[in-house]
Amino acid sequence: MLQAMIHGLILAFGLILPLGVQNVFVFNQGAVQPNFSKALPVILTAALCDTLLITLAIMGVSVVVLELEGLRVMLFLFGILFLIYMGVTTWRSKPSSLGEEKLESLSPGKQVAFAMSVSLLNPHAILDTIGVIGTSSLTYSGADKTAFALACITISWLWFIGLGLAGRAAGRLDRSGKVLSLLNRVSAIVMWGTAGYLAYSMWMA
Repeated sequence: MLQAMIHGLILAFGLILPLGVQNVFVFNQGAVQPNFSKALPVILTAALCDTLLITLAIMGVSVVVLELEGLRVMLFLFGILFLIYMGVTTWRSKPSSLGEEKLESLSPGKQVAFAMSVSLLNPHAILDTIGVIGTSSLTYSGADKTAFALACITISWLWFIGLGLAGRAAGRLDRSGKVLSLLNRVSAIVMWGTAGYLAYSMWMA
């Protein structure tokens, strides 16, 4: 059981570490929200979506769903269009300086909706979860598989909480709002790049 847990911890950390749309979005909201509690909707939603994807991957349900060609194409198309839209929205947003009354930030409802979208409408992330975590879980059964799943889920929750805290710290240090403005540009580029990669993957398939 310990071996399965350690395997899950290392594997999940390796998957979640690279810069991606989901990570950038959580960090961004942590930075622009007036306090950490206001960023909890995006943090909790991202963590819950990851928990869902990991659970489905380990249960094998997601593999069956993605074998349906029509559904897979629709998922790719929705993901591409949404990432383009999110990129435009993020590029145009201009964080206020700390000297002004409010920072430009998303409402809890929009945080939840956008976090769900960048988590569940990102075929690249879904395929990574299925291909790596789902496949790796096949070597375990019973209590070992449960330990593996819980380890992966724990890393996901700790990561998003830490990412939100890191974003909040960056936001407090950025009095002029210039760093947050640059972060918005980087976020938009990452989103557009991911959309382009998804479009290329769909075309090649």
